[in-house]
Amino acid sequence: MKKQKETVDEFMDKLDHPLKAEVQAVREIIKGVNPNITEQIKWVAPSFSYKDYIATFNLRTDKHVHLIFHNPAIASIQSDILEGDYADRRMTYFTDMADVQAKKAAVEYVVGELIRLMDE
Repeated sequence: MKKQKETVDEFMDKLDHPLKAEVQAVREIIKGVNPNITEQIKWVAPSFSYKDYIATFNLRTDKHVHLIFHNPAIASIQSDILEGDYADRRMTYFTDMADVQAKKAAVEYVVGELIRLMDE
């Protein structure tokens, strides 16, 4: 019998991370941008898609929440929250809940722009 894949909610229920609330808040921000955004587990963390990948968390450190926008279109989007100069990805970091709230509008903008570019 094939093992059923773990849902993101099941993963989050079991997640032991000091910034779990911040991870959950960022999840809600991203999912709130468009009802057609889907979630799955990729790289042992929540990942978001819309026609193609949008972003995936990297939860290996407990010092911050690391979100990787890994879609080639990200290189054409300008935002102060996007770090790195890679051909197909940018990084965003959140240190605490105040930082999540401070970057909320920028995350919504970046995700919305990625979706717009995927729809072109």
